[in-house]
Amino acid sequence: MAQQYDNFIGGKWLASNSGKTFENRNPANIDDLIGLFPASTAADVDAAVGAAKNAFAAWRLVPAPKRGEILYRVGELLKKFKEELARIETREMGKVLKESRGDVQEGIDCAFLNAGEGRRLFGETTPAELPDKFAMSVRMPIGVCGLITPWNFPLAIPTWKLFPALICGNTVILKPAEDSPHTATRFVEILNQAGVPPGVVNLVHGRGEDVGAALVRHKDVQLMSFTGSAAVGREIASVCGQNLKRVSLELGGKNAQIVMEDADLDLAVEGALWGAFGTTGQRCTATSRLIVHRDVAKKVVDELVTRAEKITIGDGLDERNQMGPLINQAALEKVQRYVEIGKSEGARLRTGGAISHGDRAKGFFFQPTIFDQVKPNMRIAQEEIFGPVLSIIEIASFAEAVAVLNGTAYGLSSSIYTNDVTRAFRAMRDIEAGITYINGPTIGAEVHLPFGGVKDTGNGHREAGTTVYDIFTEWKSIYVDYSGKLQKAQIDNAE
Repeated sequence: MAQQYDNFIGGKWLASNSGKTFENRNPANIDDLIGLFPASTAADVDAAVGAAKNAFAAWRLVPAPKRGEILYRVGELLKKFKEELARIETREMGKVLKESRGDVQEGIDCAFLNAGEGRRLFGETTPAELPDKFAMSVRMPIGVCGLITPWNFPLAIPTWKLFPALICGNTVILKPAEDSPHTATRFVEILNQAGVPPGVVNLVHGRGEDVGAALVRHKDVQLMSFTGSAAVGREIASVCGQNLKRVSLELGGKNAQIVMEDADLDLAVEGALWGAFGTTGQRCTATSRLIVHRDVAKKVVDELVTRAEKITIGDGLDERNQMGPLINQAALEKVQRYVEIGKSEGARLRTGGAISHGDRAKGFFFQPTIFDQVKPNMRIAQEEIFGPVLSIIEIASFAEAVAVLNGTAYGLSSSIYTNDVTRAFRAMRDIEAGITYINGPTIGAEVHLPFGGVKDTGNGHREAGTTVYDIFTEWKSIYVDYSGKLQKAQIDNAE
């Protein structure tokens, strides 16, 4: 009998109002049923929002340093349960254990970063324009926040959103992806163990069209933070815009790595392999395009193909494996469909391009796939595939490389390998992306720097770092006039 899990609302574990559940299965072995989770409804969302709204009145008045002390305890518990969390994560979403441990470590880092900000959360003081008057700005919590998170970083991304929301004095409803509910459940158990008061954090499982939509439309949710596809992000932005609700979106990417003719080619190949096939290509920062100078293209491509064919594929819980499965059947079919699109467009399939069978027949495994002779306007070079598919585009100059890199609707992460400092600085200036790496792959963000992108990658907000507090707080300007008389501002006071 599979274990059945509940929602967490107002400090209590509760079954869904619907009484229905959905299955959570291991993508490396679909016979492995992890558990049954609540197929929640709008009624469950309403209950969670009510609990969060009630808890906000007291939580907002807890001094931020005291809120930080709770987050320190959360960080210590995440350290204590790091291996358990990593194994839960690998079992339900497939990435290899080494990557899952990194995901949990990112959550730990995020806990301590935000805990420390409880003693900062800086505003500004500034001279007033009138005598005997004081002026300053401070951050204020917003209220109830809805957080919709994806399956590919099932611990790290919830921490990116939830910890800043809490340290700022907000309360939250977390709606995790249907493909990774167990990690979210264990995370909320840890938050509860650390002493987060009832109602401050609420967890509601279920489908996006049921739970996510109800959360976005709820009148008492003041802010929505979403990570996912651009199509869904546009719909959320539209609904939030109609209701003047704050919304933060972190959406897709079509990230590229440039390799110039003067680059360290061994290093560039290592970066491309990790960027393209780490997490089975299922990262918003994954390297899906490799833009290579024609003078070194053959050498780079041949080496990439040789090394990609040596990648060991299998269950991420087996530490001998380097790449795990795709998340589900729909993802497998999508990647296969794009392989056929690439071939029909005239790109040359150099390796991979097929489902990986053998002893992996009960999982959603796909071979590391490389296309060359790709043109910049091909669909495989423009559309987000979210799988282990790398498209290689040859260029003749640095200027052409930057133009090709910028020539998509997205702008999340970017990379250039070169030993020319002039090119490096011009790339930093001219590449249209929220993240640019010099001589490093497109993946590997750090929690103390802003994370996000331009164009269709989002709506201008940045998670992580200190910029995230601009999402989860309102600015209030405060004036104290101690002159003892009426001083009229914003009129002409000149004698």
